[in-house]
Amino acid sequence: MVALALAGCTLPGAEEDKPRPVISAPPPLKADIWQDIASSEDANRIRRVGSAWSTGLEEARRAGFENDIKAEGKLLNANAAQARPAPTPGSYSCRVLRLGKENGKGPAFQKFKPFFCYVAVEGDLFTIVKQTGSQRPAGRLWEDDNPTRLIFLGTVAIGNEEEARAYGEDPRRDSAGIFERIAPFKWRLVIPFPQSGARLDVLELTPVAEQPPE
Repeated sequence: MVALALAGCTLPGAEEDKPRPVISAPPPLKADIWQDIASSEDANRIRRVGSAWSTGLEEARRAGFENDIKAEGKLLNANAAQARPAPTPGSYSCRVLRLGKENGKGPAFQKFKPFFCYVAVEGDLFTIVKQTGSQRPAGRLWEDDNPTRLIFLGTVAIGNEEEARAYGEDPRRDSAGIFERIAPFKWRLVIPFPQSGARLDVLELTPVAEQPPE
């Protein structure tokens, strides 16, 4: 009887000696960083990138550009993103394709002349700068929790401006998108619902064969 009574009792301090589970806070999401920087409008554009692809391609096909789309291969395949999207720093040959009509007017598929752009490293981030032309996008690439993409947040320099303004300084100049690797030595920057009023801008980046000396 005494033994049974003792078995049902808890000795002082016995609870304190029991091992307790260690509860640690989950690691912060990478997306939290860029979402804190992006405007609500740009964050919404990035969330709707799938819609930009579907409506842009649909408008272009309906306007008779099916063969032009096929000729671009993976560049205009919405699901072509591959792992390890980080680019190699250096000079690139770049060109822009535009899907969907601008503010409901004009052609639904446009290709622009190639130009040069440059990828550099600034601290822990990659930067992209278009080096020539009357409109020169520039911005930073931020890590995302989706391992096949980086997030682009930037602005556009116009005319004789020596450099682009800081992101957020003038919302009318701001630009946001998805940076992806689609093949060995080929990347693309996808800008959903750009300021131009089109459905999608796709910037193709291919490294220049002969890199300029640093």
